[in-house]
Amino acid sequence: MTEAEGIVGEFKSLKRSSDADLLAMQVGDFYEFFDEDAEIVGEELDLKTSKKSSGGTKYPMAGVPVAELTPYLKALVERGYRVAVANQRETDSGHVREIERVATPGTLLETSDADARYVAAVVDGAGTRSRDDDAYGLAFADVTTGRFYVTGVDGDDPRGSALTELYRFDPVEVLPGPSVREDDELVGTIRDRTGATPTLFDADAFAPGAAERALREQFGAETVDSVGVESDAAIRAAGAVVAYVEETGTGVLASMTRLQRYRDADHVELDATTQRNLELTETMQGDRSGSLYDTIDHTVTSPGGRLLKEWLQRPRRSRDVLERRQTSVDALTAAALAREELRETLGDAYDLERLASKATHGSADARDLLAVADTLGLLPELEAAIDAAPKLDDSPLAEIVDTPDREAAADLRERLDAALAEDPPSTVREGGMLTRGFDEELDEIIERHEELEEWFDTLAERERRQHGLAHVSVGRNKTDGYYIQVGKSAADGAPDHYENVKTLKNSERFVTDELEEKEREIMRLEERRGDLEYELFCELRDAVAATAETLQDVGRAIAKVDALASLAVHAVGNDWTRPELAEPGADVEIEQGRHPVVEQTTDFVPNDASLTDDRRFLIVTGPNMAGKSTYMRQTALIVLLAQIGSFVPARSASVGLVDGIYTRVGALDELAQGRSTFMVEMQELSKILHSATDESLVILDEVGRGTATYDGISIAWAATEYLVNEIGARTLFATHYHELTALGDHFDTVANVHIAADETDGNVTFLRTVRDGPTDRSYGIHVADLAGVPDPVVDRSQDVLGRLRDDKAIDIRGSGGSGGETKQVVFDVQSGQMKTATADGGAASASGGEADGAPAEDGGDDDGVPSESGSEDAADIDESAAAVLDELADVDINDTPPVELMAKVQEWQAELDEE
Repeated sequence: MTEAEGIVGEFKSLKRSSDADLLAMQVGDFYEFFDEDAEIVGEELDLKTSKKSSGGTKYPMAGVPVAELTPYLKALVERGYRVAVANQRETDSGHVREIERVATPGTLLETSDADARYVAAVVDGAGTRSRDDDAYGLAFADVTTGRFYVTGVDGDDPRGSALTELYRFDPVEVLPGPSVREDDELVGTIRDRTGATPTLFDADAFAPGAAERALREQFGAETVDSVGVESDAAIRAAGAVVAYVEETGTGVLASMTRLQRYRDADHVELDATTQRNLELTETMQGDRSGSLYDTIDHTVTSPGGRLLKEWLQRPRRSRDVLERRQTSVDALTAAALAREELRETLGDAYDLERLASKATHGSADARDLLAVADTLGLLPELEAAIDAAPKLDDSPLAEIVDTPDREAAADLRERLDAALAEDPPSTVREGGMLTRGFDEELDEIIERHEELEEWFDTLAERERRQHGLAHVSVGRNKTDGYYIQVGKSAADGAPDHYENVKTLKNSERFVTDELEEKEREIMRLEERRGDLEYELFCELRDAVAATAETLQDVGRAIAKVDALASLAVHAVGNDWTRPELAEPGADVEIEQGRHPVVEQTTDFVPNDASLTDDRRFLIVTGPNMAGKSTYMRQTALIVLLAQIGSFVPARSASVGLVDGIYTRVGALDELAQGRSTFMVEMQELSKILHSATDESLVILDEVGRGTATYDGISIAWAATEYLVNEIGARTLFATHYHELTALGDHFDTVANVHIAADETDGNVTFLRTVRDGPTDRSYGIHVADLAGVPDPVVDRSQDVLGRLRDDKAIDIRGSGGSGGETKQVVFDVQSGQMKTATADGGAASASGGEADGAPAEDGGDDDGVPSESGSEDAADIDESAAAVLDELADVDINDTPPVELMAKVQEWQAELDEE
């Protein structure tokens, strides 16, 4: 194929110089796409494609107007494409086109989504620990707001902790470090859990020296040390993000004014599983509606909504921080009129953090700057509303509003008010952006321009009076410029100094020397006005960009007041109460607690929850569908709400601060990753047993249900012992293994509670009330009936259940074939097998054959250990079985983690199966 030439050749050359997926190249008034890019854009955006000839070959071509690039760019980036943008500028030698930026999911400024858009970097610190380094370093930057966070994670499961942080921030783009990008499993998990686009950025940017230089240049020479970033892995991640934002040409580095380090110790541990199980920001089905965030979000600003969501995903452990939030919410609940006045004022606020980023990027227009001025003007109004309400004035709200640099904010607002027109145009090249009195030269140009416009506006009337012309008008277009138009019937009377320039069907167009002179003057003025006004506007926009930190401070203050007011609105409207915050690890006592989401849609039955030192571990039993899961989740959510500074749905509550909330609720298989439902369940249990401490809250909704009954009971039993003896976490454990309730009689810190049900004449009513003590019924058959299982199956289930409870033989219907007899069996609890029933109703042998290893009726001691005299069964034990028994005798159950114990059992089973 002949090499492309001209425009197409230039396009291909620019495309090769970038690492973008697509290139939008400005050609005059359009951004054009050629060749494969045109086909992709045409298909993705439903654009019409045409052909462009170059070098004897026709190439597909598609284009969008320059003024309309933004929505198309946004759509392409949201579909996962990296799009380079090449702009055209004029020089003395002609057109020059250069790539000025690359729009990616994490560097896209043109977004209407109120949520944060983080670009993240993940670095594996293994092998580079020159300091007290972390296993993984992470950095997160939101280019739309300028926020920049950095942290390092370590511990027993650093990989899981890194994934938790990624899930918490939910980035739209991830830059894996040099070793992380080679870990296909980790990159795949990041993509699956966050939906982020992985981008392979230059490995050199992750080098320790380059990364530290980038951070020092961006945030200041001493910042890295002063904020306490001591992890090489974290520094490498943060430096790579800075380099990436710079290389993509986003132009927002100036809005990134703070390097914020955060630590695990500052926040409650909420892994991805817990956030999903508690449905904090989205339901199990992935919907926002029905989540805790959706329920309590009454914010009236985008920044306030983002901050409230951040609080839910990153609850705090600082009692001081939380009590300050509580005091603010308390004041807002008590001052109803002042609260509504604040919210009404907040409703007029724009997103200052994002406007600051647009200003530093150079994409803010006059309307954006007007929004900045209007929002800065709200700060005195907020202060006045707080000052006027004694309850608010005595709360931390006054300090929040007073935090920004009020003088700098007022100066900027005054400058913007003095410069901007009341209704500026949406583009920066039209003129009309600035008001009179802002610039003397501009005022002179505008004044003379208006004089000339008046001259043109009155010209037709003057010509009519002076020359007696009828049907005369003055017009202007791009082809003819200004002209005098005279109707055909009067054209013969045109004066001699009229020069005919065009003949139309019903009229003639003329020009005069004076008209052309005035036209040249007004065109010179318009060009000068456009250039000068744009120059002045850019200076004004640069001044706004220079105050990005002030704008961010004001924006964050507005967001805090909005988020706190949202919590107050929900507390007042739903009869929530202020919880007492106790020391870490102290009791959790909730009186008449309710589920914050479920209570919105049902007549909720409140319940108490008491997790005191003598009830640290609650075994929760009761019927299916009676509300065990709801009860446990509402307890976890009340604790979580307390640790964001919110009021809680309860009559009263005292919450000992927790360092982590861990849940194991249900399970979905992940067959594509080779993980069955039971494996997922066991891995979640393993994470809890490795991570929880005596200051944690653990929610276990069934453990061991995905395997054989005895295996499941054993795992649940051992996990309970481990949590009680080794960890000491406050725990709610719902189970249908009623055998576990016996542990309440043997451990001082274990107690039983149950969800009550009333059974009258075979009819079951779930009371939804939690009472002390265990229950021995699950009413599963009743739930099957409610679910619509056919009546014959339900009736047969009742019959089988009754016989099992009474140790009676069960008819296996149809077991004898079409003409055979019905076989009777009994369930032998000791062996866990169905055995053929004897004439007296006892068990003769295992159903389907002799029971391997069936226990002998004699030949052993009372405790089941074979006597020294031996028996046939004892003599029949082979060497492999004896070896397993020896290993079993050496195992200390109290010192062996449940998951490790399960692995040993599986290993022993495999050894015995080989025999």
